[in-house]
Amino acid sequence: MSPARPLTALRAIAVTATLPLLLTACGYGSEAKKDEPKADAAASADTGKKLSAPEVRIGYFPNLTHATALVGLQEGLIEKELNGTKIKPQSFNAGPSEIEALNGGSLDIGFIGPSPSINGYVKSKGTNLRIISGSASGGVKLVVNPDKIKTLDDLKGKKIATPQKGNTQDVAFLNWISEKGWKVDPESGKGDVSVVRTDNKVTPDAFKQGSIDGAWVPEPTASKLVSDGGTVLLDETDLWPDKKFVITNIIVSQKFLKEHPDVVEAVLKGTVKTNEWINANPDKAKESANARLAAEGGKPLEAKVIDPAWKSILVTDDPLASTLKTESEWAVKAKLIEQPELTGIYDLTLLNKVLKAAGKPEVSDAGLGAK
Repeated sequence: MSPARPLTALRAIAVTATLPLLLTACGYGSEAKKDEPKADAAASADTGKKLSAPEVRIGYFPNLTHATALVGLQEGLIEKELNGTKIKPQSFNAGPSEIEALNGGSLDIGFIGPSPSINGYVKSKGTNLRIISGSASGGVKLVVNPDKIKTLDDLKGKKIATPQKGNTQDVAFLNWISEKGWKVDPESGKGDVSVVRTDNKVTPDAFKQGSIDGAWVPEPTASKLVSDGGTVLLDETDLWPDKKFVITNIIVSQKFLKEHPDVVEAVLKGTVKTNEWINANPDKAKESANARLAAEGGKPLEAKVIDPAWKSILVTDDPLASTLKTESEWAVKAKLIEQPELTGIYDLTLLNKVLKAAGKPEVSDAGLGAK
C-alpha cells in the first residue's frame, strides 16, 4: 500500500491538544446544493477524444476532509482531464442523502465517508456502489468545554455531539465509549454519555450556548469549536496504529462505472493530479479550498480555524481499505448494522491503472475487491 501523503507533516496531538456548510461531516441534512463548473476549465478541457458521457455528476461535502473535491473543482484540475465532458457538482450535507442521490440515479460519483459507503453497499446487497479511490485521512477531533471536561474520564455524564446517528464520527465515538466500558444506546444516544446527534452547521452555536459539552467532529468544525473556547481532548488519528484511517472515499454508481469507465478513469486522473498538486502547493491549496468553501457558504474560514484544521488532514489516493474493514466492525459492535459482506465493495482497477501510468505505487483493497 502506498503511504498517504500529508498536506503538511502530521503532528501527533496529545490528549490535551485531538464525516456543515463549512461545518458538515459524513452525514447530515438532505439538501444538495448545485453549482456550475468553471467556464475556462470546461473550455480548455474541450480538446482531444470525446468521452462516452456528456456530463458527470459529482457529489461532495463542503468539508476540509473533502479537500480533493474542493481543490480539484476550484482549480479545474478534475475537469481538465475530461476532454469536454462537463462536471455538474452537487454539494451535500449528509452521507445518507448522497447515497440516496446515487441510488436514485441523480449522482454518478461521490466523495463520502466510510460508514455511508458501507451502509449504501450493504443495503443494496452489493448492487449499488463501488469504492474506487481514497481521498483523505484524519481531520477528526474530540473538542470539549474545558470548564466542564478536563480529562477523558470527565466525559461520563456529559453531552457530546456527533454529526448523525451511524455516521463515520458517530460510529468511532460509540466504539471509543464502548472501549471505556461505558454503555450508550446506539439508537437514542442515551447512556453513560449522552450522544447528541447534531448537524455540524449548528454545532458551534450549540457549543457556545452550553447545550452540548463537546463534540466528536471533523474539520473544520473541530477548529471552529476551538476558536470558540474549546480544547482538543483527543485526535482520532492517535487511536489508529499507523495514525492513518479513511475519512473520505470516492465512490461510483456501478451502473455509471459499467457504462462510462472512460469518464471514471478521467475523473481519477484528475483526483490523483489534484492530490499531487495539493501536496506540492499546500498553502495555495489551502487558499483554494477556502475559496471553494466561501463560494458555498458566503465567507471564508478565518486563519485561526483553517490553519490548524488543514494541518490535521492528509490527502491520499490510497483508500486505506483495512481501516474501512475495522470501522465496519465497530458499526456491527454498536449494533448499528448487521455483520456485512463487504467483498466487492472496492474496485481499484482504474485507480491502479492511473497510478501505474503516473509512476506511482499501486494500492490494495485489503481483500475486499470485486472478484
